[in-house]
Amino acid sequence: MRTGMIALALGLLALRFLPVLPPVWFWLVLPVAALMMLPFRTYPLAFFLFGFSWACANAQWALDDRLPANLDGETRWVEGRVVGLPQNGEAVVRFQLADAHSRRETVPPLIRLAWYGGPPVNSGEQWRLAVKLKRPAGLLNPHAFDYDAWLLAQRIGATGTVKDGVRLQEARWAWRDGIRQRLQAVDAQGRTGALTALVLGDGAGLSREDWQVLQDTGTVHLLVISGQHIGLLAGLVYLLIAGLPRYGLWPGRLPWLPWACGLAFAAALGYGLLAGFDVPVRRACVMIGLVLLWRLRFRHLGAWWPLLLALNAVLLLDPLASLQQGFWLSFAAVAVLIFIFGGRLGPWRWWQSWTRAQWLIAIGLGPILLILGLPISLSGPLVNLLAVPWISLVVLPPALLGTLLLPIPFVGEGLLWVAGGLIDLLFRGLALMAGRFPAWMPAAVPLWIGGLGALGALLLLMPRGVPLRPLGWPLLLLLVFPPRQLLPEGTAEIWQLDVGQGLAILVRTRHHTLLYDAGPRFGDNDLGERVVLPTLRKLGVSGLDLMLISHAHADHAGGAQAVAKGLPVRRVLSGEPLELPTELQAEACESGRQWTWDGVQFALWQWAAARESNPKSCVLQIEANGERLLLTGDIDTAAERALLDSPLAVTTDWLQSPHHGSRSSSSPALLAALQPAAALISRGQGNAFGHPHPTVLARYRQRGMAIHDSAEQGAIRLQLGQFKPAWTMRQERRFWRPAP
Repeated sequence: MRTGMIALALGLLALRFLPVLPPVWFWLVLPVAALMMLPFRTYPLAFFLFGFSWACANAQWALDDRLPANLDGETRWVEGRVVGLPQNGEAVVRFQLADAHSRRETVPPLIRLAWYGGPPVNSGEQWRLAVKLKRPAGLLNPHAFDYDAWLLAQRIGATGTVKDGVRLQEARWAWRDGIRQRLQAVDAQGRTGALTALVLGDGAGLSREDWQVLQDTGTVHLLVISGQHIGLLAGLVYLLIAGLPRYGLWPGRLPWLPWACGLAFAAALGYGLLAGFDVPVRRACVMIGLVLLWRLRFRHLGAWWPLLLALNAVLLLDPLASLQQGFWLSFAAVAVLIFIFGGRLGPWRWWQSWTRAQWLIAIGLGPILLILGLPISLSGPLVNLLAVPWISLVVLPPALLGTLLLPIPFVGEGLLWVAGGLIDLLFRGLALMAGRFPAWMPAAVPLWIGGLGALGALLLLMPRGVPLRPLGWPLLLLLVFPPRQLLPEGTAEIWQLDVGQGLAILVRTRHHTLLYDAGPRFGDNDLGERVVLPTLRKLGVSGLDLMLISHAHADHAGGAQAVAKGLPVRRVLSGEPLELPTELQAEACESGRQWTWDGVQFALWQWAAARESNPKSCVLQIEANGERLLLTGDIDTAAERALLDSPLAVTTDWLQSPHHGSRSSSSPALLAALQPAAALISRGQGNAFGHPHPTVLARYRQRGMAIHDSAEQGAIRLQLGQFKPAWTMRQERRFWRPAP
């Protein structure tokens, strides 16, 4: 039976790694084939086929619920009910609309919406909204968070921006949102957001600085409700009921054991529902239920059997859960703990168990964090020694009890005030540790190195005396110091990152690195911090020899401060140095300046007569083995005419489309002089400026130019000097992504 359960889990997990879904007829035939195999003792294969077909069916249903292509970018009136916990920010309100329908069109049943300057929205309300609909799509960069996969896992079929709306019905049956509103009204000593995250699993109230502190110290799991919280509450309820009979406080006519098990599971389930019943919570509830069932029936289930059943239960309920990072971390953490404490020749003392568990979990989860592209906390093992019992034993009881007693005047508020103060003390300590030991964002490694590192971690988790155990250290160190592949002399690697309506281009030679523009920043949405900096680190960039900011507009220069804060930058040049923050210490773009890095030639140009920001863009030409790339910023037609009188007006293989393909740029004269073979366009999907303009695209196509558009293809990679075609992220096939 256990073999069959493993096979079922493998079939369900196989979905995560499919480049494309098999045709419908194929996964419809699989259950029939599986039934035919059962009598021939090939039940493991039958279970695998059952799991695989069920996972493919769910994925296909989710894909079929996506917004039709003909409605992409269209505005329609949509009716539906607000679900989940809306984020009512000052500038924008974000929420999900369920049971969505439109009178004349078929729209997905679940839509994620943003309403800029909109009124507060509460869960359970019925709304009629004018929505500009968009197909699910996110920024696509190497080794970055896959927003497309996350939307599919949440079964969100469309996103959109609300233009207008009318509330049709007040909130009904929105008890989680009601509790959140009560919590937000409580004085929690400035830690209402953290308290809400701990009680309801809603991290929207945590500031960006709070998230950074939690990430740096490896304590995100403490405020994002995990199995630890659920298990602790169930254990406390069980021990409370089990202790009552000893003091004669339990009715003799009622058997205490069934009641203890039942109430403990009810407490776990109730807390899980309060937290939104995400994957870690579902896994914990299933495992707790199995353990309590074993306790009730006095049967020995072992440790791995409940984990295996929980894995299958979660995947059967939602096969798309495997697309989420939290799924892998949740089950991996429990598996590491079981492996650590199982099969030992003798028990550890309690303090040995506690201290060893922390650093062994860090070793066990390190390769998984690296493969998932997540930061690794250097201080996590030490911090969690104190933070875990502080949250679990000191903060959580008054937080939950205070929430339960909120209807009683002063009692609930008082307990939550105490819990808020305790959380504030924790954050003060975490901030001190995060300032000294920030999280480490390692460079992405090839799959074979990740596999060797995982093998090394497995060896180190083995008990002492196991042969080859010391070999785990050098294997694990491969993740920290992977072999570096240097570029050939005279060539350059170019990455045009996918930063939406902005520009960020990474240029690397054998020993040098340059960043041309740093991505946009609009208000608190800093893509330099969110996208550019993490991507540079994962690509192995440890510092920049030069950051060249073409001009000072926010879509090109907005992310510069975040990049300069996160990486050492030797020099900053710009077409508008005085308009940039003084912290950057930017120097002026020197028109006519040239230099060579590792056999690759660079040359700068700027229109001296420019009066506005866009024409002042600093232009960069890169030449490697005779293959040229021209980075133009946002120059317009007038600046292009001046460029034609410069030494840069030579045949060019790759042209970064000026001003994102605006109608005011890419003049016929420029294209005739440069004769580019391909254009690189960096822009946001469905942007308000209409970039790229159809007239410009027509010019490109008329000349037979290849067009590479970040909004359609994601990040784009060139191997300058090798005369190879461009490679785009869409070519890395995943079944949830549209084909390139």
